[in-house]
Amino acid sequence: MIKGLYETHIQVSNLENAISFYTQVLGLKLAHQDKNRRIAFLWMGKDKDFMLGLWEQKENLQTRHFAFSVDKENLLNKSVEFLKNKDLMPYNFLKNENEKPMVFAWMPALAIYFNDPDGNQLEFISILEGEGKPELGVLSYEEWLDKTL
Repeated sequence: MIKGLYETHIQVSNLENAISFYTQVLGLKLAHQDKNRRIAFLWMGKDKDFMLGLWEQKENLQTRHFAFSVDKENLLNKSVEFLKNKDLMPYNFLKNENEKPMVFAWMPALAIYFNDPDGNQLEFISILEGEGKPELGVLSYEEWLDKTL
């Protein structure tokens, strides 16, 4: 019955700033904005494939986490530079000051993190081929290749 996740919603402190960040910095497309309710909806991927909802919340802002699907080559070779060029600070799951994507061996998946202006934790993720190896934990892509090839 379920074939995927269509949309997710997050709280933002300033709707216009958030729209600017998600459209101009990350390249999402504004689908609809309701200025009376202080909400906006953005398309991800091809039009109407996926949606992100932004809800302005002036008090008691609750940050969230979600991940954008990215192909492996872009994640490995372009994601960190892309984020830095947008004045975003990439970090790995371990938050050990290493800016390289890391592998969650149980999935397996490659990921790098960054935050939006409100502190929502965003992630670029790419599912890797092959079976998961939970016993390997979280490791660098190079370590993953050494242990699985």
